[in-house]
Amino acid sequence: MKLILTQPVSGLGSAGDVVDVKDGYARNYLLPRKLGTPWTKGGQKQVDAITAARAKREVRTAEEAASAKASLEGQAVQVEARAGNGGRLFGAVTSAEIAEAIAAAGGPQVDRRRIEVPAPIRNVGDHTAHVRLHEDVTATVTVTVTGA
Repeated sequence: MKLILTQPVSGLGSAGDVVDVKDGYARNYLLPRKLGTPWTKGGQKQVDAITAARAKREVRTAEEAASAKASLEGQAVQVEARAGNGGRLFGAVTSAEIAEAIAAAGGPQVDRRRIEVPAPIRNVGDHTAHVRLHEDVTATVTVTVTGA
């Protein structure tokens, strides 16, 4: 099934890309979450509008993303969560909590959907998270989890 992506999807493409995916992936994941719309001939106008808007923003945001990356990688972000004996958390640290901690530490406002955690954070200690600031710019953030 051909789709026009309306939001960036990790591992698939960015907004405005026309992608060919399996029917079940489109029907059960991309379309219900409004991450894509079915491709039609009239939809090509939508693709052109999205790519034109992205081209305008791209140069400006690339410079901002590079400066934000420098500030993010230089600091550790601290998140406090409830933990039991042995440092095991009750639940996991979410990307929304990491985004709040980045903002509280004086970093840039980051959307939680742009934060990728390689493995769920379920223990007290230092962990890494990747923040996609731009298509070509990804910052690695050190997340220090403390028990409460």
